[in-house]
Amino acid sequence: MKHYTKEDIIRRVKEENVKFIRLQFTDILGTIKNVEVPVSQLEKALDNKVMFDGSSIEGFVRIEESDMYLKPDFNTFVIFPWTAEKGKVARFICDIARPDGTPFEGDPRSNLKRVLKEMEELGFTSFNLGPEPEFFLFKLDEKGRPTLELNDSGGYFDLAPTDLGENCRRDIVLELEGMGFEIEASHHEVAPGQHEIDFKYASAIEACDNIQTFKLVVKTIAAQHGLHATFMPKPLFGVNGSGMHFNLSLFEGDKNAFYDEHADLQLSATARSFMAGIMKHVHGFTAITNPLVNSYKRLVPGYEAPCYVAWSAQNRSPLIRIPAARGLSTRIELRSVDPAANPYLAMTVILASGLDGIRKDLTPPAAVDRNIYKMTAADRELNGIDSLPSSLEFALIELEMDAIVRDALGDHIYDKFTAAKEIEWNKYRTRVHNWEREEYLTMY
Repeated sequence: MKHYTKEDIIRRVKEENVKFIRLQFTDILGTIKNVEVPVSQLEKALDNKVMFDGSSIEGFVRIEESDMYLKPDFNTFVIFPWTAEKGKVARFICDIARPDGTPFEGDPRSNLKRVLKEMEELGFTSFNLGPEPEFFLFKLDEKGRPTLELNDSGGYFDLAPTDLGENCRRDIVLELEGMGFEIEASHHEVAPGQHEIDFKYASAIEACDNIQTFKLVVKTIAAQHGLHATFMPKPLFGVNGSGMHFNLSLFEGDKNAFYDEHADLQLSATARSFMAGIMKHVHGFTAITNPLVNSYKRLVPGYEAPCYVAWSAQNRSPLIRIPAARGLSTRIELRSVDPAANPYLAMTVILASGLDGIRKDLTPPAAVDRNIYKMTAADRELNGIDSLPSSLEFALIELEMDAIVRDALGDHIYDKFTAAKEIEWNKYRTRVHNWEREEYLTMY
C-alpha cells in the first residue's frame, strides 16, 4: 500500500488535473456509496469536514441523528483511469464518524478496525486476506438492460474464441494494474460466462477496500464492452455459482503464525485453533458471508460449493481447504464466502470466530480427505459432518444464537442487518414464483 500525505495528494491532484473527488464508503448491506465534490472542496475533504445525511443510507441512523462526517483514508487515494476523457475523478475510501469525531458504530469498515484491535491485544500484528472473487458476464439489450444471454460458452481455463469474455477480462486487469493492483491470475471459470480474477493478498482493511474497488472496476469496464457483470451468487440454474474464497493468515510481525515446520502438515497449533473457531461459529456467521436469499441456491451439493462443515489438505469438497504452500504462504482457505458478502463484515465475523478458537484453545475435528459429496447422509453423520444452513431464514436463526458473532458485529450492525434480511426473506417467502406455477397450476 502507498502512503500519502495531505501535501502528496494536493500535488497529485493538480498535476493530473483532477476535476472531482469521490468520497466512497460501504453500507451495512455491502453496497458502495459515495459523495462526490468538486476539486475546489479537496482541502475540506482532507480535513474531515465533508458531511452527509446518514438517515438516507440503509441501516445507518434515524433522521433526528443524521449528520455524519466522512474521514478519507489518504492511502486509498486513486485516480480512476477510465475518467480521463471526461474530467478525471479521484477516489478516497472513507471511515464514517459522528459529529463528535468518534467512529460510527454502524460503519462496517470502522467496526472491522475495532475487532482488529482485539486481535492485536492477543499479540498478532496483521490478519491477511487473499480473495478469489468470481463473477458472470451477461449481454445487455438494446436499451442497456441486463439479459440472461451469456457472451460465451467457455469452461474452466478456456481460451478465445470459446472464451469471448477474454478481452473484457484483460481490460479489467489492465485497469486494476493501473490503479496499483498486483494481479496474480485471471481465467475463465467452470460455468459459461463465469470469470475469476485473483489479486495479491493484503492486510484485512486494505484487502476489503480492494474487493470493493475490484467490484466497481469490473462493473464499469464490463459496461464499456456492452456487458453486465454480476456478483450474484447463483444467477443460473444447473451450473456452478460464484464464490469468493477467502485465503486467510495471521502474522506476528514478519512471522506467519499459521506455520510450524515441525507440526503435522506444518500447520501450527494457532492455525488449528483458528480453524476450529471458524468451524464452531460458521453456522452463526453464514448469514453474513452468504447474505442473500440467492446465496443458498449456491450452497448445495453437486456444483463445487462447500455445504458441509469439514476441512482437508487434500480435496476441495469441504468448507475449509489447506493449500499446499508453506512458510510465509501458509494459509486457510474458507470456501463458503460468496461475492455478495460485505467484505468488511465477513472479515469481522471470521476473525472474531478464529480468535475465539485461539482464546479457548479449540481443537478441530480430524481432517476429511474423502469426497464429501459422494458420502451418504449416514456416513456424514458417522463422521460428525454438519451442513451449513440451507436458507437465509435458518442462517438468521443461527446468527441470533451465536453471541461471539453478534458481539463482533455490535448491536447496531446486528440489529439493522437482521431487520433488513428478515424483510428480504419475507418478500421471497410470500412471493409466488414461476417454478410453482409450472409445477402446480395445471396439476391442481
